[in-house]
Amino acid sequence: MVRSPYFTADHATFRERTREFLAAEVMPSAAAWDQEGRLPRSLWKSLGEQGLLGLLHPRGAGGGERDLFTSVVFLEELGRTGFGGLRAAISVHAYMATHYLALAGGPGLQRDYLAPAVAGERVAALAITEPGTGADLSGLTTTAERDGDHFVVRGVKTMVSNGTAADFHVVAVRTSPDTGTGPYGTTGLSLLVIDSGLPGLTTTPTPTLGWRAAGTATVAYEDVRVPADRVIGRVDAGFYYLMRGLQLERLVAAVLALGGMDRCLDDTRRCLTERRLSGGTPAERQAPAHRIADLATELAAARQLVHHTAWLYEQGDLPATECSMAKLHTTELACRMADAGLHLQGAQGYLDSSDAARTYRDARAATLAAGPSEVMRDLIGRAVLRSGPDSPAARGGAREGA
Repeated sequence: MVRSPYFTADHATFRERTREFLAAEVMPSAAAWDQEGRLPRSLWKSLGEQGLLGLLHPRGAGGGERDLFTSVVFLEELGRTGFGGLRAAISVHAYMATHYLALAGGPGLQRDYLAPAVAGERVAALAITEPGTGADLSGLTTTAERDGDHFVVRGVKTMVSNGTAADFHVVAVRTSPDTGTGPYGTTGLSLLVIDSGLPGLTTTPTPTLGWRAAGTATVAYEDVRVPADRVIGRVDAGFYYLMRGLQLERLVAAVLALGGMDRCLDDTRRCLTERRLSGGTPAERQAPAHRIADLATELAAARQLVHHTAWLYEQGDLPATECSMAKLHTTELACRMADAGLHLQGAQGYLDSSDAARTYRDARAATLAAGPSEVMRDLIGRAVLRSGPDSPAARGGAREGA
């Protein structure tokens, strides 16, 4: 491993152990799971037994309370599997849906939902996106109306990763009318934990171009009665929890992209060095070599941006601008890397069954999840233009909400 100021010998040992686990327990069946569009329950249980579903979570809920760079190692190795649906499903469970339970969930929610999720006994989904709203939290229309000791939930969520497999959903709902006084007009939002088996909740699988093992679904809530104690944190404070969670989500997407690009570059290198042409291998020709040189250089630069952003996040601040930069740069680069990898592998790469084709399909999804690239550019541009060229934002040190 290349020397780095961010990783210790303990991280190197953990990386080796994680890589061995993924090679033994995941890689032999990952392609089949991708075709089937689901991950087996046995995998969730194995991940829980290895402590990989709660690296950041409190020990009281069975988590490891490990430092952030332990998670960076895990996510990079998860990305290196080369299966986007697999890494999406696991990261949504471990770093997105359950993040809010660890951040603001009360003792009961942590006991009944977080602890079983960390153990791999219950699968979690995060339901935010709605038809027609995309990344616009102010446009959310799913409502939760108080009725005695319950909330009655009505609405539809789309593009829910783990939607077909989840035992429970962490759902962004509107519990009060938007007063227009909060940031971007997003007052009145709350987060609810909703069991997937409640009456009125229906799940419809949603076939997608990539991320096929993520179990993506559309979930409808039709007068679903949810106990009032399933609110995460305070009622109407959901926007503030989401702002912190979205920064972690974007950072996680960037780290996963690093691992995916490592795998893509390695697959392309292997093809170029092993394929025989008249006069030698493609790797011996200048054009492919220069293409690889550019991609490898961009990947090395992206790695420094992402690791620095993770370091800033670990300091306890909220590096929103850097998280947006890291997510934007790495996920867009992953698309260019996947395109180049498929092209450089020629006709073999274009086969639907090839690793290059799967990488190409999976790469695009990450530029859309957790806010599309256009939203990232808007956030970054607004921060820089508002603060000026000598500000922390322009130098990569902003501390502001999305």
